[in-house]
Amino acid sequence: MTAAATSPLAALAAENLDRLRAAHPAAFDDRRRLVLGAAAAAAVVGLAAFALWYLDFSILAIWNGVGRLGGFLVLMIPPSPDRYLWTYLQAMAETVGIAYLGTLVAAIIAFPFGFLAARNVIPNVFVHVGVRRFLDTLRGVDTLIWALIWVSVVGLGPFAGVLAIICSDIGAFGKLFSEAIETADRRPVEGVISAGGSRLAGHRFGILPQIVPVMVSQVLYYFESNTRSATIIGIVGAGGIGIPLAEAIRTLELQQVAFLVLMILVVVTVIDLVSSRIRFAVIGKPAH
Repeated sequence: MTAAATSPLAALAAENLDRLRAAHPAAFDDRRRLVLGAAAAAAVVGLAAFALWYLDFSILAIWNGVGRLGGFLVLMIPPSPDRYLWTYLQAMAETVGIAYLGTLVAAIIAFPFGFLAARNVIPNVFVHVGVRRFLDTLRGVDTLIWALIWVSVVGLGPFAGVLAIICSDIGAFGKLFSEAIETADRRPVEGVISAGGSRLAGHRFGILPQIVPVMVSQVLYYFESNTRSATIIGIVGAGGIGIPLAEAIRTLELQQVAFLVLMILVVVTVIDLVSSRIRFAVIGKPAH
């Protein structure tokens, strides 16, 4: 006989097994769990099949389009900026500027909203729930929609792109910051308060040092992501590389399209490498 089988806890559990089965039959009903699991799996598969049918998903259409896609790829070789190299470089710099400024301003504005939306900082349910719904509203509208709205309000150009990224990212940063704050260890805060510090000082010296590396990591990731988003919103007139890219696609200048795509990939890769080094420096780990 094993030690576990002869332990007082095991003996007590064995003696009360019938009573536990009678009190909690659902917890001991393996067949019920199997039926529920099978029903959930069938529902997922059925919903996916319905979506494929409703959205006219067609393997045949993909197969027939492969040849056409191959033809486009051939026409893209070799990538060439033609005579627009300087124009494309300026547009790419504008795209990076839109992403950088939009991300930075959004993070600064979202910082206090993160504290207001955190349950462990603001116990008043009406305040933090109201702030969360406000952030959800901002985040629920895609960056491209914000770009269309701001282009209509302030006109064409990079300023509309910056405003679009700000509006979208305030909601995202506010949610991420509040979640980081809620998962922070409360013991440092209690230590500061027990030493005579105010509640504000407790959050400043107890929570902030824990969440700053997380926030920096999130902001750096969104900067990289927003560089790609700034490319898309440029297509609707919000400045950046999206305008010449859309024009090259529209006129079937495929070599220029290939050059622009490669330029975007290179810039995003460089930003990712630099962001990784900054992130590891902030969290105190060496970058590999």
